[in-house]
Amino acid sequence: MIDNFPYIAVAILMGLGFYTLIFKKNLIKIAIGITLIENGANLFLITLGYRKGSVAPIYTQAPEGANMVLPTPQALTLTSIVIGVATTALILSIAMIIYRKYGTINTDEVRRLKE
Repeated sequence: MIDNFPYIAVAILMGLGFYTLIFKKNLIKIAIGITLIENGANLFLITLGYRKGSVAPIYTQAPEGANMVLPTPQALTLTSIVIGVATTALILSIAMIIYRKYGTINTDEVRRLKE
């Protein structure tokens, strides 16, 4: 059971993120939901690259024949974090523009005021 804990955490993060996207009407909460989904994907990538009893691939003094952790998921996760920060900043800046124009960040009210 403890070996599956990261996968359970991924499912919880992704589930909460999708729930927030579907059922919440506040633009800030929607941004938080997207961030939860991104964090769940990052945790999933790191979990896939983990090997029990392995050493980091940057460790140059590893003993001969030592198992290494997969470096590709780590590189993908670093890239994903940078993209996630940029995406979150863009979403929040759009939410600020919507608030300035319509005076609310509720999606239903913005849709009603737009018409």
